[in-house]
Amino acid sequence: MYKHDNRIVITLDAGGTNLVFGAMRGCEYITAPITYPSNSHNLDLCLDTMVKGFREVIESLDERPVAVSFAFPGPADYPNGVIGGYLPNFPSFREGVALGAFLHKELGLPVFINNDGDLFAYGEALCGALPEINRRLSETGSAKRYKNLIGYTFGTGFGVGMVINGQLNRGDNSCVETFCLPHKLKNGIIAEEGVAVRAVKRVYSEVSGEYNHQLEPKDICEIADGKRPGNRQAACKAFAEFGEIAGDSMAIAAQLIDGIIVIGGGITAARHLITPSLIKELRSSLSTLRGDSVRRVQMEVFNLDDPAEFAKFAKGNIRTLTVRGTNLNIAYDDMKRIGVTYSKLGASKAISAGAYAYALSQLDSQSE
Repeated sequence: MYKHDNRIVITLDAGGTNLVFGAMRGCEYITAPITYPSNSHNLDLCLDTMVKGFREVIESLDERPVAVSFAFPGPADYPNGVIGGYLPNFPSFREGVALGAFLHKELGLPVFINNDGDLFAYGEALCGALPEINRRLSETGSAKRYKNLIGYTFGTGFGVGMVINGQLNRGDNSCVETFCLPHKLKNGIIAEEGVAVRAVKRVYSEVSGEYNHQLEPKDICEIADGKRPGNRQAACKAFAEFGEIAGDSMAIAAQLIDGIIVIGGGITAARHLITPSLIKELRSSLSTLRGDSVRRVQMEVFNLDDPAEFAKFAKGNIRTLTVRGTNLNIAYDDMKRIGVTYSKLGASKAISAGAYAYALSQLDSQSE
């Protein structure tokens, strides 16, 4: 939708260690990233660093940008640009900071701030996975098209964002979340304890008995692949359980939103170890009290990164019906289906693309 737009939007990847500033046009970066320490422990220093980074990007451009748009980790009143609450990576913001209003005053530009999971989903919906899937469907001759997407990020936490009919769903309280859903295997525990960096490390410890290991998910993935010494069974189990817990949470949202699922984040490097259990969970069944089996997700679920499965997904199941009392035939596809795919943009670029598209969508709506 905005891939051919010539307007420029300034972006920011806000992490607890570094602030990475950039600029986008047409959902693509047009400047080299500018990086400064976050100074997240000192509010005044952090805000001054933000202004410095944004101004440096603006001054490097040949034309004035139309907005600043970025994601900020943690709880916030995003529509009003107010950041506050429990922010482990930005402790100096906990008492509440009117960040949007401050940056607007300093830079003289509209400022839009959103949750990173929301912007990941929005970027994939407008500039990434969704248009790519619809393009591939068109090339096969399929009439099927998708407008809804659920985006998940696998990393330090378990993030989510939802785009419905092309519109970002931020909820009434900017509080669309998945981390706090129940953990399938641990009663009373949140799902994020099974779908995060710490989950991979914990399960490897429990299965291997190596409680003092210093391994990261990348190392555990290499053990599972036989590229590094270690307990291979424990490594495979760590990622299989990760996929099972993620799939259980995804099944809830998939049934409610009925759209494509796209996944990004650092742990997706181990997708070959995660996907089988994740898809299995999405395809699992529940039972009625009478003992009847009911699909957990009523739609058929396909792995869209598998060429053979994508071919079945695109083909569907076309049937022809005759209209009673006439010679008129009606063709329809009776296969209800969704698919799972991994981000081709990468989480960071998808979030920036989402920030870019969100800013332009808001400016366009204000001008109507």
